[in-house]
Amino acid sequence: MSVHPRTAPTTLGTRSLALAVICAGQLMMILDGTIVNVALPAIQESLGLSSSNLGWVVNAYLIPFGGLLLLSGRLGDLFGRKGVFLTGVTIFTAASLACGLASNTATLLTARFAQGAGAAIASSVTLGMVVTMYTDSRQRAKAIGVYSFVQSAGGTLGLLFGGVLAQTIGWHWIFLVNLPIGILTVIAASRVLRTDTATRDDRAVDGFGAALITLSMMAGVYAIAETSRYGFGSIRTTGVGLMAIGLLVCFVIRQAKVRDPLLPFRMFAIRNVSGALATHTLMIAGIFSFQFLAVLYMQNVLGFDQVRTGLGVVPVSVLIGAMSLLVAPRLIARFTGRVVLLVALASIAAGLATLSRISAAGTYLTDVFPATLLLGVGFGLAMPALAGLAMSAATPQDSGLASGMFNTVQQIGSSLGLAILSTLAASHTDALRARGATSVAALTGGYQLAFGVAACFVVVAWIVAATVIRTPRVSPVAP
Repeated sequence: MSVHPRTAPTTLGTRSLALAVICAGQLMMILDGTIVNVALPAIQESLGLSSSNLGWVVNAYLIPFGGLLLLSGRLGDLFGRKGVFLTGVTIFTAASLACGLASNTATLLTARFAQGAGAAIASSVTLGMVVTMYTDSRQRAKAIGVYSFVQSAGGTLGLLFGGVLAQTIGWHWIFLVNLPIGILTVIAASRVLRTDTATRDDRAVDGFGAALITLSMMAGVYAIAETSRYGFGSIRTTGVGLMAIGLLVCFVIRQAKVRDPLLPFRMFAIRNVSGALATHTLMIAGIFSFQFLAVLYMQNVLGFDQVRTGLGVVPVSVLIGAMSLLVAPRLIARFTGRVVLLVALASIAAGLATLSRISAAGTYLTDVFPATLLLGVGFGLAMPALAGLAMSAATPQDSGLASGMFNTVQQIGSSLGLAILSTLAASHTDALRARGATSVAALTGGYQLAFGVAACFVVVAWIVAATVIRTPRVSPVAP
């Protein structure tokens, strides 16, 4: 298969407009991943959802999102990334309308599943489109900085917007707000993005392999997501987890034998790809605790409402924007992505360690705000560096696959980190309550333990980055 160089926009102005369109679509889907979380109580009250069904408002989105990223990224390489992106955005937008109009549980959960599928299809190729548009290393670093800002800041912005929308005009609008953005993105992308002229060279998609990896990923995400209900050692979690591993083993065996593998294993033989993916997984597993547990601390211990909680994470978003858009590209150009990544991971670990010392009688300014500064700086520098390193060895023929892999491990890291850290926090909270601690003290103790473990995840990520990743000499993505 070959991808012709003329498929990418040729002028800087055209590329900038194309980048804006890609990032607009990506931001819409990233926002949706967290904007729902703060509206869950309103959704539960409106539709009369049980506690178990309420969890599925989130899981119904996460399972197809995590399961389809890898397959969708490879399809983008084979049949053209523009078409895959437009298909995903269209599905996501239509599903958002269905979510916003949902009047019962079944409709909402079905539409959320479709939303997750559309988000996976579109998101899988976005980073691949960005890196293939920019051949100059400095311009590419800036573009990746913009993309990384959308990826990293979108989640925290969703917490703010979700609280404002849910408390002012109702939870339906957290979905309906996607309609104008999605429609404009589809129209603009149809006109601005150049059509890929990929040729398959008589290659067929490995349909059986695609089914194996998709089902494996979905089963894995399902097992992780349901640990909050059934626990890690339950028969259900163990059974589904073993099924996911079994499907993955079958996929690996098939990929080693099939003539045209869906996932060429040569990708993992590249040191920087393997190192960046492992580092990304561990970093996301650690820092995702801030988006979840710090929010709970502000609400359950400090007594913040939804809007104040959203405002509490604004410093992180502002710093991520400043670092990823303005500072990271310059530092990467001067000191290399590997050096910037190591400094960034140290900052993130320090921020999480700071949160591990929160107090039951604390305040936002003394207990949370200092950590937001360290996390914002660290994450804002880490994401552009990681994205650049992960894509540095991708050829034009594999950039969609590399993009899908990068987003897949992000999803795995966030799901696994949330499952482990939330379970640790809950179990330690119960143990402290059994010893006679007050509710607030027990909750705080649980959050402290989870943040401490999260910091350890990032320390391990730093060790992996320092020992495995090397500064790339030449970027093969340039056509």
